[in-house]
Amino acid sequence: MTRTTTLEPPTAVGTLTLDLVVPVYNEAHVLADSIGRLRAFLGEQFPFSWRITIADNASTDATLALARQLAAAHPDEVRVLHLDEKGRGRALRAAWSASDAAVLAYLDVDLSTDLAGLLPIVAPLLSGHSDVVIGSRLLRGARVRRGPKRELVSRSYNRILHLVFRNGFRDAQCGFKAVRADAARRLLPAVRDDGWFFDTELLLLAERNGMRITEVAVDWVDDPDSRVRVTRTAWDDLKGVARMRWTFWTGGGRLR
Repeated sequence: MTRTTTLEPPTAVGTLTLDLVVPVYNEAHVLADSIGRLRAFLGEQFPFSWRITIADNASTDATLALARQLAAAHPDEVRVLHLDEKGRGRALRAAWSASDAAVLAYLDVDLSTDLAGLLPIVAPLLSGHSDVVIGSRLLRGARVRRGPKRELVSRSYNRILHLVFRNGFRDAQCGFKAVRADAARRLLPAVRDDGWFFDTELLLLAERNGMRITEVAVDWVDDPDSRVRVTRTAWDDLKGVARMRWTFWTGGGRLR
């Protein structure tokens, strides 16, 4: 089967500060509302130039058609990226690799993370203080509402990461991250995972290569309609941990 990636650019041309990617899979029921809320927030409260990229990875419902309608209605603010295979990491890699923005970020379409945290994760990148900034639900000051199962899985996973890698960051999987474009250009070719482990692998590689990672406490509310299969995702993440441990143990993971 031929694999295709189709990028549909906005009409606006010029220096862009932030490209905010929203990965989606079968999210037609929430997409218009979420993008509307996101556009309103950025237009009213974000002081730099921005663009929203809806990254549709193989949706089988009306998500892609709706995304194209939103892009047509707001051509200077929204663009669409379509991939014919699933995978959040695959969607982020494609969108970030094709972007012309100085800062690349993403957030989940359910907007579980309070948008007030957006400027705090972008500012350290613009100032040159950091290379990667991540929202954290595990830092002091974060306010989080989620069920006990997800809380246990999240804390256990991040504890395992620390035991294996002695990493400095606390929350590897919060769907709220940003990276400087120059750092992304170094990291993305080395990241192998195309699924949920993409975040962890990118962070581990960044830390191994001396990049500056900053965590920002965020307010986060669990989405009861989340499509994430917790048990399957946790198992895939553990396999990713084992692979990265072997890579580092054998001297790999160094970027040129």
